[in-house]
Amino acid sequence: MGDVLQALIDALGDDAVVHGEAVAARATSYWDASPTRAIAVLRPRTTEEVSTALAICHRFDQPVVTQGGLTGCVQGAVASEKELILSLERMNAIESIDPVGGTATVQAGVTLQAMQEAARAQDLLFALDLGARGSCTIGGNVATNAGGINVLRYGMMRALVLGLEAVLADGAVLSSMNQMLKNNAGYDLKQLMIGTEGTLGIVTRVVLRLHPLPTSCNAALVALESFDQVTELLSRMQRDLAGTLSAFEVMWNDYYRAATEPGGHRAPMDRDYPFYVMLQAEGADAEADTARFETLLENAFESGLIVDAVMPKSESERRALWDLREDFEAMLHGRTTFLYDVSLPIREMTAYVIEMRANIAVHWPDARCIVFGHMADGNLHVFVQPGVEDAAHAVCDEAVYAPLRSRHGSVSAEHGIGAEKRAWLGYCRSEGEIAVMRALKQGLDPKQLLNPGRIFDPA
Repeated sequence: MGDVLQALIDALGDDAVVHGEAVAARATSYWDASPTRAIAVLRPRTTEEVSTALAICHRFDQPVVTQGGLTGCVQGAVASEKELILSLERMNAIESIDPVGGTATVQAGVTLQAMQEAARAQDLLFALDLGARGSCTIGGNVATNAGGINVLRYGMMRALVLGLEAVLADGAVLSSMNQMLKNNAGYDLKQLMIGTEGTLGIVTRVVLRLHPLPTSCNAALVALESFDQVTELLSRMQRDLAGTLSAFEVMWNDYYRAATEPGGHRAPMDRDYPFYVMLQAEGADAEADTARFETLLENAFESGLIVDAVMPKSESERRALWDLREDFEAMLHGRTTFLYDVSLPIREMTAYVIEMRANIAVHWPDARCIVFGHMADGNLHVFVQPGVEDAAHAVCDEAVYAPLRSRHGSVSAEHGIGAEKRAWLGYCRSEGEIAVMRALKQGLDPKQLLNPGRIFDPA
């Protein structure tokens, strides 16, 4: 047994260090069931134990990869056999909820769904929401600056974090557990950690912002004939729903057809419309909100803006409509699929999708290109299924990312860069920006021990 492993066992206890065959018994990630590769998996219970572990790793020059819920899509938490994994799975306590101040203090290993349910029990809302809610963790949400379906109204994770505690590469603890909306005293150090994918420090505790729990919820799935109609509907709903529009999810026809193919979801309407939108509004006056929502949809239908609509009559029907958008595993099963998460100005989306599909068709004429996303915040998700087993991932990356450059888009809207996208970072960040990122990394982690090779190659 290596010196670093023995030092960790001595300091943390044998139950906190998974090693030997027990490491391979763990799946690599939510997306990859193959055995985990790592020297060991550390399972600390407190910030102090994280600090102790990182101080030991720093002393032995041992690289560390942080893991949360393992639902990331860019291989940011996939370790090699030369790295240690530090998992926050046992740091899963909701320490306190302040209903007056509208805050929650939690450990980083708390799942998103657990946080949502705890807030709801206090008639409060934790507004972040995404399909992986049952598995993804608050620490991972912070590390990737997660987005999801409510960004339109509540912002990304960055807008929902008031304070945090993080452990730096040498074991030093940076505690900035602010609980106020306003604190303009010097640098806002918590923002330095949000979205940095564990490369500058490991987030261990977080102060979250909560909102009043809406008491009304109205949703609909609508069909439209053109993307111009999609954007017109978005403008109308943002204006006329008086700030209650919380979600506006667009699905190109290829997504809807794939989601409702045999083995998938039941199609609640015809499968031949060019565009489908799942929209949801949440407010505080059930009767008035429902009347307003239904009137707006009726007006949109009468004016020809939408051509079909389904409004759920129960919570189970509403959930079934959302499953159509969020549960896409059936369309991925048994097919080689490359997943993408990009952002660009809404006005550029139609031209981008046309050019991207043309690029893909050059290499794989029979490929399936599935497009959907949050759209209202500029975010599109793309699934490319080449239809051949030996398709080169890098070739597909170029086909998807190249059209973003002239449209001032980003290769990552909400999933981060990880190891998978680091070669493409320069498509959306300038040399000057990347140089500052590297300087920050060098300043806080000069030995390059925290999540090395994520975001950019080690210096």
